[in-house]
Formats: sequence, C-alpha cells, structure tokens
Amino acid sequence: MSAPKGFANPVWSYHSGPTCLYDAKPEDLLPRIAADIQRQFESLPINAGTVVAQPSPHTLRGAETNFYAEASEQQFDVTMFGQRVHVVATPVQYTWNYGDGTALGPQPSMGGPLPQERWGEKTRTSHAYAETGDFQVVLTTSFQGTYSVNNGPPLPIPGQGQFSAAPQTVSVWRSITRNYADNCNQNPQGQGCPGAPSAP
Repeated sequence: MSAPKGFANPVWSYHSGPTCLYDAKPEDLLPRIAADIQRQFESLPINAGTVVAQPSPHTLRGAETNFYAEASEQQFDVTMFGQRVHVVATPVQYTWNYGDGTALGPQPSMGGPLPQERWGEKTRTSHAYAETGDFQVVLTTSFQGTYSVNNGPPLPIPGQGQFSAAPQTVSVWRSITRNYADNCNQNPQGQGCPGAPSAP
C-alpha cells in the first residue's frame, strides 16, 4: 500500500472493503499553483537568446549595423505543491540596448540576417552609431508562458518574464576615403602601398 501524495507519516487503520480517502477540508491546488507560477516563471533558467550583428565584431561609424535576435521556445518541468508542472516559455518581444544610450523596443520583430552584399542597409532592428568606440549591446527578450498540471490542459501565465542575454561588444571604427593620382605599380612609395613609409 502507499499513501497519497502529501502524507509524510500516514497512520493506517483496517477497514473491511474499499474505502475512499479524502481530506476533511479538501483544497483546490490550481489557484495556489497559478499564483506561485508567476513568481517561479521569472526564476526559471530561461535562455534569452543571443544578439547577432552584421557586420561584426567591427562596424563603421554612421553606417547601419543590422542586429537580430536568435531566441527559441523552451520547456521546463518543475514540482510545485507535490504536483508535476510543465512550463512552456515562448519569446514574444525583443529590446535592444545598443550601448550608446539608445535602445529599440520592446517590439515583436526579432529581425533577421542580411546577405553580405546588403550589409549597411537600414532594417527594422538596425542602428547607426554616431561615435567610434567599443559598445556593449544587450538583448532583452520577453517570454510569454503556459503551464499544465499533471499533464492537464495548458493554461496561460498572466504576466511576461524578461530575460537579458550576455552583452556583446561591437567596435565602431571610422573610415577615411582618399583619391590618388596613380596606383602602387606606378608609385610604390605612395600612401597605402606596401613599400610606403607609415603616415605620421
């Protein structure tokens, strides 16, 4: 014989024939789980995803740098009040902090990659840096959750959980354009040629 869940030290009595065991004051655990799941949701080890930059790790001042997120749905199994609870976390919104005092979001688009020949184009999630330097870009992903108790139907978790990815460093450089009258074959000592002296 085994005792129902939640009875650590049961006291057994002999009864003739089948007997139904019940708590004198039965409690519906779903409201308690629903109230606690919201708190537990934000403490789950949910991976916020990663932020990808194009180009990376170096970009140019004044040019559009394309940023996009790589995040996915995640599932967890936890035990609450002696019950098995299955949690599904789905990414729904994204916020980029570009590290220069500007941010984008929260908004539903995670962005997407561009082919290399289109790098520099403006996208829904791109950013143009006005200054040179190293900037820490942080992605914060908002997840919407559902939970089910003991393989029951999925129920919505009322609030969202916000999770931040590790910062990614983007180095912003400046570009200089010069016009030259001849090439390095004609003038091997010209600026930028392999045999030319270094610029002061």
